[in-house]
Amino acid sequence: MTASIINHQDREAIHAVTKGVVVCDRSHWGRIRIGDDDRLRFLHNQSTNDFQSLKPGEGCDTVMVTSTARTIDLATGYVLDDAVLLLVSPHRREFLMQWLDRYIFFADKVTLTDVTDETATLSIIGSASDAIIEKLGAGALIGKPQGSNIFINQTIFAVGSGLTNPGYTLIFPVTEKPKLWQQILNYGAVELSDRAWETLRILQGRPVPDAELTDDYNPLEVGLWQTVSFDKGCYIGQETIARLNTYKGVKQYLWGIRLNSPAEPGTVITIQEEKIGKLTSYTETPDGHFGLGYIRSKAGGVGLKVQVGISEGEVVSLPFVSHEYP
Repeated sequence: MTASIINHQDREAIHAVTKGVVVCDRSHWGRIRIGDDDRLRFLHNQSTNDFQSLKPGEGCDTVMVTSTARTIDLATGYVLDDAVLLLVSPHRREFLMQWLDRYIFFADKVTLTDVTDETATLSIIGSASDAIIEKLGAGALIGKPQGSNIFINQTIFAVGSGLTNPGYTLIFPVTEKPKLWQQILNYGAVELSDRAWETLRILQGRPVPDAELTDDYNPLEVGLWQTVSFDKGCYIGQETIARLNTYKGVKQYLWGIRLNSPAEPGTVITIQEEKIGKLTSYTETPDGHFGLGYIRSKAGGVGLKVQVGISEGEVVSLPFVSHEYP
């Protein structure tokens, strides 16, 4: 996946993420509401994280995987009083609605509702996001763990920006969007475009479907250890993930690659003409060229010098993922 060339406005917004505060419209992401009595048990059995230990007002990131533990999507679940709201990647909601529906059996008390079109999502991101969340009346969330959420005036306020930067995510009726968007801008936030979000997510290593999350990779190769519970019992793909962990069987890892020129996703990564991996995403950044790619674990990690097509690169660590259990 390639992010477009960034302009002056994007540079300013990317800078504001670390020095101030931005607001990003994530309404094109999917939102699935999972209701009825068995909702937590159902999600617990369909994804990598431990939902049954969560209470209303809590939440977590989780990975949807196939029966052989191949990655489908990285989602965030917010546990509400009467439902779980799942925030899923753009272009993934229809697939996930059908995929989840396949696993609802006759006796299960579970309902799935796609609420994407009637809701909107904004993320407030940056070191100054606390001040805005306080002005919006959700100051009780400040200092709470990732995924913590409260419901005020038809709006879910949740801790977490979707990136590694501090921030909050708001989900609310789509009719309220113009008013809330303007309010947040009036409080001093700078608009972060989709293009700038894409640059940040590549720099941080947040994986996305069809690039880093595909049928070729499992969550441990991606480095999403924080989303995997190793002691919650059976779920789809659990046996494969447990075996990989027990026998240290992870054969490739996702890394950042600092590049000296542009490179095309899908390009083979080599060392002295030996294939060691593949580039999955590329972006131009305010500081040069940057990509994400999977590299065979035996080849090495941070500091490794690689060739990506005609571009030379150096392997660097990524803040969003890790290659050991936290």
